[in-house]
Amino acid sequence: MMRTRNKPALIFFCLLLSAAAVLSGVKIHSELKERQKEKKDFASVAEIAKLPMTEAPAESVTDTETETSAEPTEQPVAGHNIQALIAENADCIGWLSIDGTSISYPVMYTPSEPQKYLRRNFYGKYSQSGVPFLDGRCSTVGGNLIIYGHNMKNGTMFSDLKKYLNTDFLNSHRTVRLETADGVFLFTVTEVRRTNTADPWYDRTTCEDGRNLILSTCYGSGKDGRLLIIAEE
Repeated sequence: MMRTRNKPALIFFCLLLSAAAVLSGVKIHSELKERQKEKKDFASVAEIAKLPMTEAPAESVTDTETETSAEPTEQPVAGHNIQALIAENADCIGWLSIDGTSISYPVMYTPSEPQKYLRRNFYGKYSQSGVPFLDGRCSTVGGNLIIYGHNMKNGTMFSDLKKYLNTDFLNSHRTVRLETADGVFLFTVTEVRRTNTADPWYDRTTCEDGRNLILSTCYGSGKDGRLLIIAEE
């Protein structure tokens, strides 16, 4: 009699577990689908940013020309077609990359709507990952540059910045590259700082005089935690 009485409760419990499993599966599928879509979106942006192929000059060079060409150039060679990106979306100001990491993304700038790309992709559609963007208080012609990016669990966007907490990684990945329409700029990482938005020091992180590049991402269990990678030009 007791077994008969408990049977409906057992069936209900089983149905509840089944429903939970289905919902969990749907959520995982949805996240994987969104992740794949974002991957394709960035791949298409990278395709736009490809530089056109150029052929090497066929003419022979003189000894004098050879000596001159052997001298190191001060300006790093561009790796992305920034003008093509700007033509596709005028909100784009450049391309940020760090060798040896997954960080290689366009950078957006919308001072009148500072967080426009927090949850939008390069094309303005909804995106969980968003696109790295320059602080609306900053200027592209001078002063410090503060670029924000999400710390994604799937290892994309600014997730690799956590690796800078390891001294060996820091010492072997100090160069941050920023390509803009004005040229290629190299920055050297000088400081890694864990902080939070309640820290007075964080409030003093501004875009005023100086020429530092500051990469900022969420860090830690609290929503206010931040990890800053500070680099000097």
